[in-house]
Parts: sequence; C-alpha cells; structure tokens
Amino acid sequence: MDEIAPGLLDWTAYRDTIGTAVHSHYATQAGVIVDPMPADGDLPSAPRLAGLTNRHHLRFAADYGCPIVCHEAGLHEFEGADAEVEGFRWGDELAPGVRALEVGVLCPEESALHIAAGDGFLAFADAVIRGRDGRLALVPDSLLGDDPEPVKAGLRAAFQRLIDEQDFDGLLLAHGEPSRSGGRAELQALATG
Repeated sequence: MDEIAPGLLDWTAYRDTIGTAVHSHYATQAGVIVDPMPADGDLPSAPRLAGLTNRHHLRFAADYGCPIVCHEAGLHEFEGADAEVEGFRWGDELAPGVRALEVGVLCPEESALHIAAGDGFLAFADAVIRGRDGRLALVPDSLLGDDPEPVKAGLRAAFQRLIDEQDFDGLLLAHGEPSRSGGRAELQALATG
C-alpha cells in the first residue's frame, strides 16, 4: 500500500477474471474506497463508502461493509446481486472532497471521481489505462466495439472537458500506475493525441 498524497492510498491486487493486477484507492479523510480489491495491509480506518467508477468494478466492495455507489446508468448490472448498490448522478458529492464526474462514452455509467487530496486527483475506471511503455493510453480497439474511432473521439472530448473544468494534477487509474503529479499534462497529451 502506497500513500501517493496525504490521505490518499493506492494498492494493487490480482484480478483473476482479467488475469492482471488492478489498482484500488482510498481517500482516508472522506472515507471513500474506490473500485476496491482486498488491501495488502490494514487500512487506517474503516471505509464509509465504496465508489465504483463503472458497473464492472464491484469487485470486493461488499467485503468492506459500507454502502456502495455507482452511476445510476449502471444499476441494472446489480439486479439480483448479493450486494446492494445505490445510484449517483454526475456532479454529486459522494462525500466531502469526492465528486462524481461524467466520462460516459465507453459505457453509459463510465465516471471519473475528483478527489480533493494534494493538488487534486481524477480517478478513472476503464477509459484510461497505462500502456506497457508507461504512457497513458485508451483501451485496445478490440474493446471499443465495432466502430472504435467515434468512441476514441468521444473519450478524447470527455478528457478535454475534464481538463478544462477540473482542478487536478494527479491521476488514479484502475488499470495502471497512478500519477502523483503531472497527470493533467499526461491526460492533455492523450486528449490531443
């Protein structure tokens, strides 16, 4: 477990369903755990809320014993599920210092979470990954549907909107190492690339 900014933790855990390690995050002051997998050590406090950046990241949220939230467009995924998941809307403050933001495009509920820690962080689900070369990337075309170019254009437009409207310098990725700083410039390069 790594503290990447005061009160903001990041860790990885192996996700057998996709055959790779994924990242989870915990904003300790807000009590919000993001896209939770089992932590590799004790958390400094019990989470008060599990925030999902999309419906596919339910993972081990129920194990933390706190309410779980996902954008309302993804709630259909949880009908009949063991875990109860409540909906949020873009713009909602999930907890003090954690706000849900629209990404959409990749799937209707794809969200970013703005976390007020350090110089600000954006947490992303599957819209942004870190490639093998260490740079930010979009997921492979094979995961973007039959016509990937409009999806990529839509994601780039969503990133540009977030850059223009939000105050942040760090990035938290479900699929890749976080950026403690310089994340705004990295996201700008992806948006305009």
